[in-house]
Amino acid sequence: EEVLLDQNLDDLLQFSSPNNNTQSDDMGVKEGEGLDFCLGSSGSLSSYDLEILKMRRFKAYQQIMENYNNLEDQIGGLKEAKDKIISYKPGAWIEKVAGLEVSDYDIPKTTTLTLIGPKGSGKSSLVNRISRAIGENQFASERAQVSYNSSVGDGTYFLHEYMVPRGSTSFCLYDTRSLSEDSCDNSEMLKNWMTNGVHHGQLVIRESDASSVKEKLNHKARGSGWFYGVRRRVGFFVFVVNGLAVLKSMEDEDNKKYTDMLAKTFSCPYLSFKDDKPVIVITHGDFLSHSNRARGRVHLGELLGIPPDTQIFDIPDNCDPSTELAIADMLRYSLERADRNLPHKLKVPGIFIFIIMMCVLCICLFYKWKVIILSKDKIVRNGEHYFSYSSDFLKAMRYWMFKREAHRNWHTMRHLW
Repeated sequence: EEVLLDQNLDDLLQFSSPNNNTQSDDMGVKEGEGLDFCLGSSGSLSSYDLEILKMRRFKAYQQIMENYNNLEDQIGGLKEAKDKIISYKPGAWIEKVAGLEVSDYDIPKTTTLTLIGPKGSGKSSLVNRISRAIGENQFASERAQVSYNSSVGDGTYFLHEYMVPRGSTSFCLYDTRSLSEDSCDNSEMLKNWMTNGVHHGQLVIRESDASSVKEKLNHKARGSGWFYGVRRRVGFFVFVVNGLAVLKSMEDEDNKKYTDMLAKTFSCPYLSFKDDKPVIVITHGDFLSHSNRARGRVHLGELLGIPPDTQIFDIPDNCDPSTELAIADMLRYSLERADRNLPHKLKVPGIFIFIIMMCVLCICLFYKWKVIILSKDKIVRNGEHYFSYSSDFLKAMRYWMFKREAHRNWHTMRHLW
C-alpha cells in the first residue's frame, strides 16, 4: 500500500506541476490547475494528511473532467432518462425494506421538490429549464418570472407551484424566496415549511424585513391571505447555488461570506431527510470553463461533505442535450430520495387495539348495569307509592263506612227486621 501511495503521489505531483503539458480546455485554463485551490484552510494538517487530501481532490477532479469529456457518449441515453421522469408516479421508486410494502407508506398524490438558494442563484431560471427539458414544448413561454438583474429586481417573494410536466400531477417544483444572510431567518423559514407544508401563492415574510418591505409585500398580495388550495408536504430540497459566486469565494479570502452562508444553511437539520442531504445544483456554468466548473464542484463537495460527482449537478443556462441529461439525472436522484423517505402509515399494535376494545366494553357494561339498577329502583319507588296510596284509600273507606254504621238509627229500621 505504501508503494502504491508513493506512486500515486508522484503521479499527482507530476500532474499538478507547472511544467506539465496538460491540454487546455474550452476556455484556455489548464486542467491541472484545478488542484491548486483552497489549500490555505488545510494548514493545520500534517504533510501526510495534506497529500492524502490532494489525492482525493485530484481523483474527484479527474472523474468530473472525464464525465465532461464523455458527454457525447452519454447523450444516447437521454430519451430513456427523460421517459423515466415523465412516467414517474409518487411511490414508484420505493425500496421494499424491513418487510414493508408500498401500501405501508403514506404516499402523496404529488411529490414536491422545493428549490432553495441565495439571491441570484437562478432558481426561477432552473424551473424554466426543467419545464422545457421534461415534456414541454420547446416554443412554450417561460413559466417562472426571472429577474434579469438581481441587484435591481425584487426577486421571488411568493411560493409558486409548477407541475412537471405541465398538466401532470406526478411531481411539482416550488420556487421560493431567496435565502437570507441571517441564518435564524432561514432556519425559521425552513422549519415552517417542514412543519406546516407549502402552498401556492404563500407570502414569505421574515422578521428581519423592514416595515416598508412588509407593507409593500402586503400590497402585492392583493388580499390573497385566504387560501383554499392544497397544502403540500415537502418531499425533497434542491439547493441552487451560483457557480460564479462560488468560484469568486474560492479565489478571494475576503469573499468567503457566500460559501460560509451556504455551509451554514446546508447544515440546518430541517433540510435533511434522515441521512439524505439535499442535492446541489450549480448554475451559471455557461460563463465558466469545464476546469473551473469542476473546481467549484470539488470545493463544494469538501465544504458541504457530499460527493461532488454524484450529488452536485452542473446545470448551465444552456438548451442542449448535455444540460437536459444533467436535469434528468438530478430529478431522478431527487425523486428517488423523496420516495425513500416517505413516512409510514400510522399503525397501532394489536395488543393496544385489544386493550382499547376491552376498555370500551367495560365502559358499556358499566353504563348498562347502571341503567338497569336505576330502572329497578324507579319501579320499586313507584310500587311503594302506589301501595301507600291504596292503603290510605282503604283506610278512608273503612272509616267512612264505620262512621255511617255508627250513626245509623236502627229503631227507624225495625220494619226491615
